[in-house]
Amino acid sequence: MSFTVVEPCTPRLHRSELAVPGSSPQFFEKAARSAADVVFLDLEDAVAPDQKVQARRNVIQALNDVDWGDKTLTVRINGLDTHYMYRDVIEVIEQGGERLDLIMIPKVGTAADVYALDMLVTQCEAAGGRTRRIGFSHIIETALGMANVDAIAGASPRNEALHFGVADYAASTRAQTTSIGGPNPAYAVLTDPAEDGSRARHWGDMWHYALARMVVAARAHGLRPIDGPFGDYSDPDGYRAAASRAAALGCEGKWAIHPSQIALANEVMGPPVAEVEKARRILAAMAQARKDGKGAVSLDGRLIDIASIRQAEALVAKADQIAARAG
Repeated sequence: MSFTVVEPCTPRLHRSELAVPGSSPQFFEKAARSAADVVFLDLEDAVAPDQKVQARRNVIQALNDVDWGDKTLTVRINGLDTHYMYRDVIEVIEQGGERLDLIMIPKVGTAADVYALDMLVTQCEAAGGRTRRIGFSHIIETALGMANVDAIAGASPRNEALHFGVADYAASTRAQTTSIGGPNPAYAVLTDPAEDGSRARHWGDMWHYALARMVVAARAHGLRPIDGPFGDYSDPDGYRAAASRAAALGCEGKWAIHPSQIALANEVMGPPVAEVEKARRILAAMAQARKDGKGAVSLDGRLIDIASIRQAEALVAKADQIAARAG
């Protein structure tokens, strides 16, 4: 183990994150009653320029008036390169009460971007006498942001999560695709010809590197890696596959751009029942071994090492979080 200890961010259940446009207040109550772990009220991409100001007013009213229960509540502000951003931050913090948990910062490119927001948010909190510190979620959705992802992840003690914004990332890297997430038939290879001359075509995951790179940066700094949107909400199987591959890489959650995707994210990003049961058996075997004064722990004929115990503890902790949320 390194002498450098990675301090984990504030623990939150983050399997599903529902996106709700700030210009659509009719959806706020439904979002609050949904099964999503996290809701983000959007002031950026989902809001037309001529609706930005009213969307901000809608979000401020929702922060004060809607009962969000125990959900984590986030507001996605406009980018640092727009003239909407500073009023998003100032007005939401100073007029939105104490309910806001996180600010989502889009298109983060450098650690300096995070520093600038940290300074502004700190001043707003102090001016308003806010007692709860607001955390940061960053969307890594540009080539610049991916190139600087390590510095971004470590740029502020407010940092809690990194999100992969696949659509803008594709645009930034000039990827030849117009889909939002999911596979691309052009990203494929052919096998060598068989004896009959036939060749098999294997699709690959064109987002594998970017997502894996972001996961490593997030985990190295104790943050939660979250996979972004899957655009085709009429394709639940495609969404489930995309979420499963993100979970396999280490992501804790995935966006839901439509309410139908919430249950899918919760299902895939929650630990499997069989794995949780096995984890509880590992911890029980460990406890019994300690009680018996034994230094080694075994289960089902296999030696259990420290890494297995840590994995078991993480699985059980997440399962307990989910159980508490369920009531």
